[in-house]
This record gives sequence, structure tokens and C-alpha cells, in this order.
Amino acid sequence: MRDYELKRGIAKTLEGDGLRQIGVETFGEAGTEGSRVIVSFGAIEKMIAWTDGKKLFVDTTMKPGAPDHVATETIKAFNTFLERATGYTAKERSKKAQAAAKKGGP
Repeated sequence: MRDYELKRGIAKTLEGDGLRQIGVETFGEAGTEGSRVIVSFGAIEKMIAWTDGKKLFVDTTMKPGAPDHVATETIKAFNTFLERATGYTAKERSKKAQAAAKKGGP
């Protein structure tokens, strides 16, 4: 499971059905289990995403042996989902993760 910082003000867009809507727009369909969004797409066997209002939490189970074109499409869709849900680009998320690692925090 990974967690991602949310950009200031983005948490409001995730409230209610917001996170599921981003999942539907990105992956084509998304279900819910309580307040968690469940997605299956390409090389992702199952992705569960939820937020506590401060961070986005994502737990993924991948399908082993997916063809390269499926894996590439899956990575693009996953990055699009993370960018829309957190408000940060892949480069910004990477910098935040590196900064957190240097601090020794999660």
C-alpha cells in the first residue's frame, strides 16, 4: 500500500463520489466498497483507493505477465488517476516521496 500527499484544496474534490468519478473517468469503470473505490484495469488485477482528507491511499494487486502494451497503458492510466486525485504530477509526487524519505518519515 502507498500513500500520496494531497495538494492543498484537492480533498474537497474527492469527497462524496469524487474519487469514484475520477476512477470512472480514468479507467472506464469503478465500484465502491464503503468509502473505498475498487478498480480493475489492464495489468491491475485490483486497485483499492481511499482518502482520509489529508492523503490518498492506494493498494494495488497486479496481474503477472501482462503484455508490454497493456503494462504501458496501465501505467499511463494509473499516473493519470494519481495526478487527478492528488493534484500533483508524477515528477512532483516523486520529489515529495524523496523529501519524505530524507526526513525519515512515511
